[in-house]
This record gives sequence, C-alpha cells and structure tokens, in this order.
Amino acid sequence: MDTQADQVFLEHVVKAIVDNPDSVTIERRVDDMGVLLTLRVHPEDMGQVVGRQGATAKAIRSLLRIVGIKHNARVNLKIEEPEGSTRSQAPREEAPTYPIREENPPSDPVDTIADELRL
Repeated sequence: MDTQADQVFLEHVVKAIVDNPDSVTIERRVDDMGVLLTLRVHPEDMGQVVGRQGATAKAIRSLLRIVGIKHNARVNLKIEEPEGSTRSQAPREEAPTYPIREENPPSDPVDTIADELRL
C-alpha cells in the first residue's frame, strides 16, 4: 500500500476522540504480513481510545480493515500501553464462587409423575 490513507484515517479518528490530540503519534511499518500501525496516546486518553470492554478499539480496527481492503492491504493496529496509563494493569479478579448446599434436593418431577401412575 503506497498511499498512507490508513495512517491519515487513524490519526483523524483518534485525534477527534481524545482530550490531548497533540500527544497522538502513529508509527507505520509495512512488511510481508501487511501494514502495522502502532498508536501511542497520552496516558489519560487511553480509556477513550480503548473504550468500554475494548469496544472503541474494536470499532477502529474494523474501520481500518475496511480502509485496507479498499487499498488491497491488510492493516493491523497495535495500541501501545503508555506508562502512567489510567487503565488498570492488574488482571481482573474472578467473582468468588460459593459452594451450593442443598438441604432437601428437589425431586425430579418426571420420577414423581411416574411413581403416581404406578398406583
């Protein structure tokens, strides 16, 4: 892909959604696998770029894929995690599980009906 439409597109979209557009930098590398765009943003803007459960990042990647298809290239996006990012670095904790204690296990309605029919 000779044209850098993918990089220009990404820069335009990201600068429109962040609070610190001057801190947005994009590095573009082309190899046998396609185009790799590496995005760096201000640490405070990381949450806006990634979005809730990664929804914004996923949408940006989908749009970049379409731009790449239009130019016969495979475009991938890597979002660099900046130092001092407000996103949590720790893995999420699993919800605690509690053992289920059955005092009187429920009877199976099929067995109950079958027993009643055997008069």
